[in-house]
Amino acid sequence: MALAVPGSAALSSAARAADADATVNGGFESGLSPWTCTAGTTVTSPVHSGASALKATPEGGDNAQCAQTVTVRPNSQYTLAGWVRGSYVYLGASGTGTTDVSTWAQSAPDWQKLATTFTTGANTTKVTIYTHGWYGTGTYYADDVSLTGPGGGTTTQPPTVPTGLRTGTVTATSVALSWSPVTGATGYAVYRDGVKVQSASGTSATVNGLNPSTAYAFQVTATNDAGESARSATVTVTTPARSDGGGSTELPAHALVGYLHAGFANGSGYTRMADVPDSWDVIDLAFGEPTSVTSGDIRFNRCPVSECPNVESDADFKAAVKAKQAAGKKVLISIGGQNGQVQLTTTAARDAFVSSVSKIIDQYGLDGLDIDFEGHSLSLNTGDTDFRNPTTPVIVNLISALKTLKAEYGAKFVLTMAPETFFVQNGYQFYGSGKWGGQDPRCGAYLPVIHALRDDLTLLHVQDYNSGPIMGLDNQYHSMGGADFHIAMTDMLLTGFPVAGDANNVFPPLRPDQVAIGMPASVNAGNGYVAPAEVTKTLDCLTKKTNCGSYPTHGTWPALRGLMTWSVNWDRFAGWEFQRTFDSYFG
Repeated sequence: MALAVPGSAALSSAARAADADATVNGGFESGLSPWTCTAGTTVTSPVHSGASALKATPEGGDNAQCAQTVTVRPNSQYTLAGWVRGSYVYLGASGTGTTDVSTWAQSAPDWQKLATTFTTGANTTKVTIYTHGWYGTGTYYADDVSLTGPGGGTTTQPPTVPTGLRTGTVTATSVALSWSPVTGATGYAVYRDGVKVQSASGTSATVNGLNPSTAYAFQVTATNDAGESARSATVTVTTPARSDGGGSTELPAHALVGYLHAGFANGSGYTRMADVPDSWDVIDLAFGEPTSVTSGDIRFNRCPVSECPNVESDADFKAAVKAKQAAGKKVLISIGGQNGQVQLTTTAARDAFVSSVSKIIDQYGLDGLDIDFEGHSLSLNTGDTDFRNPTTPVIVNLISALKTLKAEYGAKFVLTMAPETFFVQNGYQFYGSGKWGGQDPRCGAYLPVIHALRDDLTLLHVQDYNSGPIMGLDNQYHSMGGADFHIAMTDMLLTGFPVAGDANNVFPPLRPDQVAIGMPASVNAGNGYVAPAEVTKTLDCLTKKTNCGSYPTHGTWPALRGLMTWSVNWDRFAGWEFQRTFDSYFG
């Protein structure tokens, strides 16, 4: 039985004839080009038609997505279709300018057709179509993917140079820019000191992540399908000094950060506070943990004598903390860790968090707080898709709690964070459950917290260890085990990146003095250990742009703050190799 489509009678035969397939190589007859695939290959069997089809297998944290960006016309209807087989195969489109769409087959033992439709927005000229499987559910196949609708047309000339570039509000860490619209432009690019730092769909943008009391030169270009205009006239602006006393919080230009196993013993043994060498500039006490996952009530219990026979008394511990501080070191309480799940689901939990953390800081005379939320502490509710305006209670309440603590203790309060790559850099590909749902809601969940606290944040040291492969800004996957991984992950923090691939939703770069690189101290400390030579390569590339590998960095950052490691104890166990590497590099 044929089903009538509402409004189909209004489509003339001429209009139907004008429709075209915007997909390139939708049958995978020419290999994977121009598809961008996180995993996958072409095979000759099984195929739906022709000689080839796509075969891809999701593994670990990768859903084996293949995608391509196609040209479309604004305010136009398109039909996306494809043939699939396997378990949990998805077909969808993003960047439509209206409602992004997807469809899927839960189980397709033989070829099954998927199809969905969408209408482009008033200014939409590009759409990304994709197919992917689901995490750990097995191999899928796709063939004969098509996007049928009005041809996108072509633009033969790049737009003219933008004029009227001017500054608006200027703060110690940001500059607002605006310019006159350019006829025929579909977007704009903003350059800072000759380097492209972000894209804009309209005629204004705010550049964040700047240093106080620093001169910057800005330019803007206009873009369309035919290319990019020349750069505009330069506008130079100097950011003012920071008025709140924030920023360095008296850290040295290059700092060594380490976690001290203060509440437990393991194979590395217990290290007394007084025995931590002077090389360590920030000492994070591991860990403060909640009385229950959702209570917000944090307790810090020092290691008992039964577990740590050489543990010092409370009096000696406090005296050693004061001695470290007198020598210019910072001692923080780290909250969370692998076993300390913290979910501030209510305002009562938020208030309990503030109160209990304050008690710990006051009891031991500490300098501040490190947030090491792991596991399921942070996730994003369905529909929470804008990192700049989060709505999920566990995110909103954590931001509020940290701002309250910062206000309570003032400008000298040290605030650091140690998220895993899954919660930060993975946000380049995936954010929360996604616009169409189905993703891990923890993807990129730290981004709104980092962004909201960026002006109060002393250090971000992402754990570049115990990580799966992560896509860098070169759109290639990078894996632990060498300098390349650390370079790619750190470059993302210092360059900024579009969240979930959305060029209009860019996570701004952090200042280099806010960033330290997290590494395991030894092979015993965690997966992802790299030898001292690889640590040196990483630092050379990021601070001097020498000794780089294949990853193309987007800048040079001699003010990179330094290194973080798990842990002081494991480094002592390994003969202080990590500490010596830091000392020999930074002197």
